This record gives sequence, C-alpha cells and structure tokens, in this order.
Amino acid sequence: MTVEIDIEIDALDASGSGLGRYEGERVRVPFALPGERVRAAVWRPARASAAPPAAGDAAPAEADLREVLRASPERVPPACPLFSRCGGCQVQHLAYEQQLVWKTRLVREILIARDLEIDVAPCIGSPRVLGYRSKITPHHDRPRGDRPLAIGFLRAGRRHEIVDVPRCPLATDGINERLPSFRAEIAAAAAGRRRGATFLLREAAGGVTTDPDARITERVGALSLEFFAREFFQNNPFLLPRMVDAVVSAASADGARALVDTYSGSGLFALAAAARFEQVIGVEVSPGAVAAARENAARNGLPAVSFTAANAAAIFEGLPFRGADAAVIVDPPRKGCDEAFLAQLVAFAPRTIVYVSCNPESLARDLVRLVAAGYQARALQPYDMFPQTRHVETVAALRRVSG
Repeated sequence: MTVEIDIEIDALDASGSGLGRYEGERVRVPFALPGERVRAAVWRPARASAAPPAAGDAAPAEADLREVLRASPERVPPACPLFSRCGGCQVQHLAYEQQLVWKTRLVREILIARDLEIDVAPCIGSPRVLGYRSKITPHHDRPRGDRPLAIGFLRAGRRHEIVDVPRCPLATDGINERLPSFRAEIAAAAAGRRRGATFLLREAAGGVTTDPDARITERVGALSLEFFAREFFQNNPFLLPRMVDAVVSAASADGARALVDTYSGSGLFALAAAARFEQVIGVEVSPGAVAAARENAARNGLPAVSFTAANAAAIFEGLPFRGADAAVIVDPPRKGCDEAFLAQLVAFAPRTIVYVSCNPESLARDLVRLVAAGYQARALQPYDMFPQTRHVETVAALRRVSG
C-alpha cells in the first residue's frame, strides 16, 4: 500500500535521490531535486527501509516521484527520453554545473563522516557531458517467445528488469552508429538462447568492436596502449589525460626517485610517469596484464619501465629501492584496498602515496588507515569521469610525515 505525500526536498543523497523530511521522518525520492516541492508515493516506511541510516538518523522511507509541484531552477530537460526508467543515469535532470557542486559536496561529506579533515577541491568537469562513454555493456533477459526482446540496461530501482535502449546519449557517436545493427544481430541470435546475455561495444583508436577478445588500442596523450577489449580501462577518454597528468605530478611532488604502480593493469600510470622517475615498476597479480604492460612499454619506447607479476601476499617484496625513496600509485577496484594490501603498503612506508578511487566510501575508509599510519593527505581532487550519473573519481595525494 502506498501513501501520497507532499514534501519539500532539501538535499541529494549519494545515489542522486532527493531527500526531505515528512512528519519528522526522512524520505528518499529519486529524481527530485533540492529546493523542490514534490508529490511522492511512499511505498516503504522508514523503519522497514533496507538502506543504511545516516549518523544519528533513521533509515529514510522510500518513495516514488509522482509530480513536481515547484521545480528547482537547476532542473533541466533530460537529454534521454528513457531517463528515470533506464537505471544508467541518476542526475540527468540536474544542470551540469550543479552536478559538479553536488559531487564535490558528496566527497567532502563522506570524509567528514569518517572524521577526516581534508580539503576537497572543486570537482573537475568532463569536456563532454554527453557522448563520452567509450564502452557500454547492454544486456537482455532470457528470451520469451511471447514478448519482444528488450536489449539495454536495468530499469531504475529494479534488479532484474531490462529497459530496451535503442540509443544511449552517454555513449560515443561511433557506438551509437553501430548499435542498431548490433541489436539486430543480438535479436536474431537470441531465439537459440535459454538465458540472458551481456554484450560489449567499445570504441578505441581502430573504431568500434563488439568482440571482447579483440585487441584494441587506446591513446592517452603521447601513449599508445594495447589490450583486450574486455579488460578494464577508464571509459571517458576525454577527461582521462588530465587526470593521468595530475596523478603523475602528485606522485613526483615530494622528490621520490622511484615509483611503484600497484594495480598497474596495462601500464597506463607507470608508462605516463616514466620521465619523472629514475626507476618505475608496475606490480600486478594478473600475469596476463603484466604481459600486456610489457608489450606496451616496448611499443612506446620505454624499456626501462618494468612490470612484475607479484604474489598478492608479497606485493612489495624484492623491490630494488626503499620505501623512503619511492612513491606508490594505488588504483584499486570499487571495493578499495583490502587490509592485507594496506598492511603491506604501510610496512613498505613509501614517501608518497597517490590513491585513485572510483568510490568515495572505500577511499575514506582506507584513508583513515593511512592517516593513522603517519600519512598526511593534501587536498583531494574529484574528477567527473561519468557525467549524468552518481559516480565520481577522486585522486588523493598523501605524504608520509611520521611513523
């Protein structure tokens, strides 16, 4: 049973949903903006909410937006007709400059919640706010003979339902040009499948590929990097060079003569930093990624940059320099660094740590550990690698001051 209410929205939460208070209880309303008065249908009361509560507050009730009674001046028409149905975007209705303000504030509030007093610089925006994604992974559910096949992305607020997406405004022009024929190929082949499937479209220097095992080439500044299309690589090539330059500058700012690039993947940061250090070593637990990085070092004429496949339990073992002479770049997956890695990092005691994070929550958690171990963080710099969404990339530079 739902209950309709009229409510003033006063904030955005980390998911990009509006937050307001009604009869003393917080209510979360997706697609509502601060400063708006909206009509919303509450479908889950506060006490039954599965969402984690904010400090000192009950978990918000959950509601669906029914009508905007008084619109915010920051509300803009969404670029995509599927916005609010497709779950790929959360804030397409918010003016872009305000998206940057919100993401800056979000990072700052997450740090404050962890009692971290670190300045947060204004979020750097993307040169493209649409047409920037160089990779998308559409899905379809198990084909059913009596239903049209939906090929697209999860519906907002659902875990299983797929919204049909014939075109994605976040994707590059090349991907959208390839998408209609690829969708037709998927639909034609779907009759022989008994399960759902996920597909890849990726644009790189050689054009658009739909083969996850294809070798592709990405160019970042002067670097040319080759790897398999299925492998992780930042999906906003228009902002990436600026972030890479900032990471390399931060790593070399304290005079370290050597660099360790952990989670080094295909070698992006290690190779970009080659001119700034006497020694550069990329460390990876994946032998395949190490092989690709070595090939990229040769391709770019940087044979002095070395890559090694490390045992996860001994990441820094056998390095030919002391931590006091080194900087370390850390670029972990969304879950952040595990305790075993952090313990090894602290024991190695590098002069400088540059932490690149796609999740402010796990970044803040790990910063608590590093600050307690004697590191001081300079200002954090957020980057809007994914405009129109709730995601934000953050670079934190830390200098060893004690311990």
